[in-house]
Amino acid sequence: MSEYHLHDVLVIGSGAAGLTLALSLADQYRVAVLSKGEINEGSTWFAQGGIAAVLDNDDSVEAHVQDTISAGAGLCHEDSVRYTVERSKAAIQWLIDQGVDFTRDSEGDDYHLTKEGGHSHRRIIHSADATGKAVQSTLVEQVKKSENISIFDHHIAVDLLSEPDTNSGKFRCSGAYVYDRHTQQVDVFQARAVILATGGASKVYLYTSNPDSASGDGIAMAWRAGCRVANMEFNQFHPTCLYHPKAGSFLVTEALRGEGAKLKLPNGQRFMDRFDERAELAPRDIVARAIDHEMKRLGADCLYLDISHKPADFINDHFPTIKKRCLELGIDITKDAMPVVPAAHYTCGGVVVDKHGQTDLDQLYAIGETSFTGLHGANRMASNSLLECIVYAKSAALHIKQTLPTIKPVNQVPSWDASRVTDSDEDVVISHNWDELRRFMWDYVGIVRTRKRLERATHRIKLLQKEIQEYYSNYRIGNDLVELRNLAMIAELIIRSAMQRKESRGLHYSLDHPNQNPIARDTILVPTNFAAQTIFVRN
Repeated sequence: MSEYHLHDVLVIGSGAAGLTLALSLADQYRVAVLSKGEINEGSTWFAQGGIAAVLDNDDSVEAHVQDTISAGAGLCHEDSVRYTVERSKAAIQWLIDQGVDFTRDSEGDDYHLTKEGGHSHRRIIHSADATGKAVQSTLVEQVKKSENISIFDHHIAVDLLSEPDTNSGKFRCSGAYVYDRHTQQVDVFQARAVILATGGASKVYLYTSNPDSASGDGIAMAWRAGCRVANMEFNQFHPTCLYHPKAGSFLVTEALRGEGAKLKLPNGQRFMDRFDERAELAPRDIVARAIDHEMKRLGADCLYLDISHKPADFINDHFPTIKKRCLELGIDITKDAMPVVPAAHYTCGGVVVDKHGQTDLDQLYAIGETSFTGLHGANRMASNSLLECIVYAKSAALHIKQTLPTIKPVNQVPSWDASRVTDSDEDVVISHNWDELRRFMWDYVGIVRTRKRLERATHRIKLLQKEIQEYYSNYRIGNDLVELRNLAMIAELIIRSAMQRKESRGLHYSLDHPNQNPIARDTILVPTNFAAQTIFVRN
């Protein structure tokens, strides 16, 4: 039997953004946190490099703002960038107060700051090369101490619930239907405020640095609920993912290049200076395109990242996680170069929100990688993502505290109706469609795009969505089907957005339109009668 759960606040997602918000509200409200798997399985746990913040006297808010805008290729919203950067020091202090153990310098007096691509100063505070793990484990520890926070692991949201609000005359979000992977039933979770903190959608691509959970669930659910999404064509491909049949999706942090690692061809020759004067420290889109170009030019399966010229003690101290993983695969990074390839890494677009994380649907918030705040523009600058998670989670929490006392209790909705569906005896359809979707997105909507490739992708996604909808309508749902349905929706949004952008800017590179337009515009997709109408809004 389905179960009914009622809380003050429902947080869908258990990464840095979701847990920060939950902790910020737990002193006043009962909060439910949904996690698709174990609570440590999200993207935050795997973040290596660090968090960008203005912490050094030689640095400044203005420098961080300008670096971010420069990396964003003219599409960053300066007010959002400034809002985030001005709160960076307070965000780091909050994490320190929670107990995050950031790495200190050799004297032990100050925190060690590193430098990454696109940054003009050392401003990346980190915990060795496992910053995400340090942040996530600390926040999980604090959440488990709270009597007002209930964690529901192995729960995946299927669709959002909404109801008319007599006060505003609008619809408001009142919860979600949620699939319990333990019981294999769909339960009802309702709350007066709902927060989407489900991460990005990089699993839509064949090769990705992200965990399996990054299937764009929050973006797809918000779209189906009537919310706008923006700039979905800007998918960041991390330049360096470890290339090894047993490596899985192991990311090789950009901090390596920040500390002097060199990118090399199979013959040992460096090449980045031919693409950008900043060489290995150029923004990620430039580095990823350069690697992609050289791999295709040479017919190479991978290129190489080499830090073996640095002292072994330095490598051991700064990159213990990477060294350990590489040693498990027979690679000693103190002596050998690492084989690397680009991989889908970060979704720069997302659900349109204001500075409080509010979406177009009342009482629905989106924070972290799920959201579009205007911070990242056409290319996210390294280590701004965890910062955005903390800043906007705190901002959303403050807004919820101010407004929730005026929000009436929700009306209980009917249980999920599964009376007209049957168990599937052909789950191979799901796995086949899953593989086909991710492969054609990689081939046709990847690092370099053309009109013909996008047209092919458009044709394929229409056919796939028809098959998926038929399957969804007739058979009992499970985790794989929910994710496949969402990924197909995400693929459509990415393709539509890419088709509309008649230029090359940041992470969107088109061979048909290699130049950048003089006026920077966001791509805003607006749901209209379950179909999408694309409009442009000037930045």
